[in-house]
Amino acid sequence: MKVDPKKCVGCGNCVPVCTMGAIHVNGVAEVNEDECVECGTCRRFLRIEGLNPTFVRLVRAVLAAFRLQYRAPLDVCPTGALYQPDLTWPRIVRKSFSDPTTVHAETGIGGRGTEEIKTNDVTGRLGPGEVGIVVELGRPGLGVRFKELQRFSMALAEIGAVFEKNNPVTHLMTDPNTGQLKEDVLEEKVYSAIIEMKTTVERVPEFLSVINRVGKSSPTVFGIAISAKCGPNGEIPYIEAVAEAGYELSLNGKTNLGLGRRANP
Repeated sequence: MKVDPKKCVGCGNCVPVCTMGAIHVNGVAEVNEDECVECGTCRRFLRIEGLNPTFVRLVRAVLAAFRLQYRAPLDVCPTGALYQPDLTWPRIVRKSFSDPTTVHAETGIGGRGTEEIKTNDVTGRLGPGEVGIVVELGRPGLGVRFKELQRFSMALAEIGAVFEKNNPVTHLMTDPNTGQLKEDVLEEKVYSAIIEMKTTVERVPEFLSVINRVGKSSPTVFGIAISAKCGPNGEIPYIEAVAEAGYELSLNGKTNLGLGRRANP
């Protein structure tokens, strides 16, 4: 995201709505391009009044002379100074992973670019005895760079993780067998990204141990999700394996009934 300095009047309304704290005002608003993840939140949130910048500055100068001031409503950019430039590779991956209105070119899926393992009942992505594991890195205010994500993916590849093919992070891997990502994206920063893989129920403790080991030195936050097909009587097959790894299952888990046409008879 960029700011047109000829239009900006320095109202500062864009500063608090930036999810990464990448905007500051120094006379006019400026975007820290290294920290901006191209999520587009500032442009979507702020209404544009379309006022003439010269007029706004003149009114503010007159008011300042009388020690008065006018503050625009907090959800307004008076002059429409924010604009989205054309993005090229590799910076365009920031928008793909961070802007929920964007459809990932690699997967054709909006949002974060993956349906995740939770759609298993329709897609048949997990068979009996298999477990899907998701590691989501990054959150508002922190984000994550792909070089950090690569630490997780390479460590998991070393123990035999099978990465989901229809996942945008997997598409960035030069070799899914090593978990290594394309070198030109490593410094790119995104709002959040999801590593998606599967293994067997028996190996769940090993996978969670590796994620925990790498995560202890991570500069960002991460969340773990786990999924599997329920048993014939509704049994959840990974409960004991998760407990063995020293984790407690969250109470906000979900059971999907698979209300859709099976893609895998």
